[in-house]
Amino acid sequence: MTIQTIKRSGARFYVDPADGEKKVPGVTSVLSMLPKGFLTFWAAKEVAETAVNDLGAVVNIALRDPAAAVDYLKRSPTRTTAKAADTGSAAHDLFERLARGERVGRVHPDMAQYARHFAAFLDEQQPEFLHLEETIWSDQHGYAGSFDAIAKLGDETVILDWKTTRSGVHEDVALQLKAYARADRMILAATGESIPVPAVDAAAVLHVRPEGAKLVPVDCSDDLFDVFTALLTVFQWDTVRKKNVVGRPVWSTGAAETGTERRAA
Repeated sequence: MTIQTIKRSGARFYVDPADGEKKVPGVTSVLSMLPKGFLTFWAAKEVAETAVNDLGAVVNIALRDPAAAVDYLKRSPTRTTAKAADTGSAAHDLFERLARGERVGRVHPDMAQYARHFAAFLDEQQPEFLHLEETIWSDQHGYAGSFDAIAKLGDETVILDWKTTRSGVHEDVALQLKAYARADRMILAATGESIPVPAVDAAAVLHVRPEGAKLVPVDCSDDLFDVFTALLTVFQWDTVRKKNVVGRPVWSTGAAETGTERRAA
């Protein structure tokens, strides 16, 4: 059973399969409320590198259509993230198949090293997978998400996340995995049945890149859930509550209408 998701203003919402009117935000959308000032500098660098590396193409476009050249440059960060997302999706699909014991045969050359490193993880760490690629749902707090794996590693039950990002393992993954572990139930893809999320002893990220892979422990302390629920409150403000806090003017003079007022109209 596939849980339906929808996008609203860039955020992902999960649709309750038992009540199509009920929608809750996804964990990763809630985490987008974290400040990410470094992205401003990263995006500026992407644009600058595109301008330098594609100088001839940019000049040719600009001579014909300056607006198109501006558009080409400003979209360079989006093109980079889209390419990374495609790689991540392909790798996640491959990892799931390998984790389920499927014979994958030949894979695309771009994925060959990812497959080799993941297979080494399976061979050397011998994880016993309890659940793979399932949806979690929090009735109490109103959020949902999809985790990569819950597995026995040695004597511990560990919630795992596969990452393929070039920049490494980021701190917010601790909040992500804690939110998954603290959900009220898991909706099984095979049957649609809801079962409790198993007790989790630890969290970790398997970071896989073409050049190698590493298993990275992640803090799973209870106080991290307080941070996540605070972000959930900010998410509700950003997507719902803030739309109702500014009223129409009770007095004005001249052309004083603001952009907010035009949108409200």
